[in-house]
Amino acid sequence: MLMIVRMSEINVSKAPPLRVVVPFYATGALFFLVLAVLMFLSANDLTGHYFSPHLLAIVHTAVLGWGTMVIFGAAYELLPVLCENNLYSNRLAGCSYVLLLIGLALLIPAFWSFSAGTGMIAGGSFVLAATLCYVLNVLFTSTIDDSHGLHQKFLVTSALWLLVTVTLGLCLAINLRYPFMTRNHLDIMKFHAHAGIGGWFLQLITGVSIKLVPMFLVAKNAKTTWLNAAWILQNAGLALFLLDGHLTGSADRDLLYAGITALGIAAWLWYINDARHNRLRKRIDIPMKLTLSSFVFIVAAILLIPVAQSSVQPKWVLMYGTLLFLGCLTSLILGQTFKTLPFIVWNEISRRSRVISLPRDLYSETLLRCQQYLYYAAVASLLAGMLLASTTTVSIALVLWVLLALIYVANVFKILFHLTNTRHANDA
Repeated sequence: MLMIVRMSEINVSKAPPLRVVVPFYATGALFFLVLAVLMFLSANDLTGHYFSPHLLAIVHTAVLGWGTMVIFGAAYELLPVLCENNLYSNRLAGCSYVLLLIGLALLIPAFWSFSAGTGMIAGGSFVLAATLCYVLNVLFTSTIDDSHGLHQKFLVTSALWLLVTVTLGLCLAINLRYPFMTRNHLDIMKFHAHAGIGGWFLQLITGVSIKLVPMFLVAKNAKTTWLNAAWILQNAGLALFLLDGHLTGSADRDLLYAGITALGIAAWLWYINDARHNRLRKRIDIPMKLTLSSFVFIVAAILLIPVAQSSVQPKWVLMYGTLLFLGCLTSLILGQTFKTLPFIVWNEISRRSRVISLPRDLYSETLLRCQQYLYYAAVASLLAGMLLASTTTVSIALVLWVLLALIYVANVFKILFHLTNTRHANDA
């Protein structure tokens, strides 16, 4: 009941229609299953070099199909609520879904077979068009002022970093077929990756978490002193890294810029820890345990940066990427899906029907508990397999990932089927 009280403090009347949000959650869940299957088919690649066709397909499935698809849906639901504005355009939101889906359908097979040509370029163009739709919606929905807080500033800058990331990605795709870049392709790919990691995902996770984590933990008097510092340091570190790398081509100061960004992350995590420490709800449920785990993974990834930077062994870069994408990003989505989606569906059901259950009654607690244990086992065994260069251990881990994805998909669609059941009951 506490979750309903806290969620009722925000203006859900500003949320867009369900048809705008639900396709992103449903499709993102299916892409998580696609991701798990692709990883299962690529066990050998996960113990080799990080620059390979199959790994490029896997990374873009994780980042765009799984992460960005769900994030777009959650953002379209939460942004109007948090900004106390109607979503600027439901039509743009729908266009971003269709364009992103078409882009992924072209891009992932092109990476898998490494067909540098029309399919890859067209796929990247569709993703860029989807990104433009998203960015316009974010910019025109947001109202950044003293009355609305820093979370909006993080959400806006994350959208702009996404635009930078996708633009660089499209340039890389074009360069593979029609070479025009004077810089080394791998150098530009490093900029592309870190703009996505440090700009799009980090800024968005920070912006959403500083609003939702205190709310779901029922935290009181969380200190906001460090949030301005977090925004400045995170953006300064990334901007200096990209600017210096582009102008000088030198990697000598990369660790310095990583340190600046890390200070920004530390300031953000200080705020999150303060909210955890001052929470009124002492029992932390499974979705919030998964959410808080994401912060542990990001710290582990930061600690691994010096090793990945100095070592010639590709396994450290693979482990760094795993901690970020399958650790931080995935644990956050796995947790927050079962905080946001049940409430979204519950709110619609309560509007249609007199029979009102609690949001947590819409999903299976047993499946969620299995998901939690499977997830931790899958991450740990995959990292162990990479560290030991053991294809057998990696293969076992990937079986766990497929099982995890199946459970997640089943639980997500269990929530969504309540909408159909309610509609049929009302029709009867």
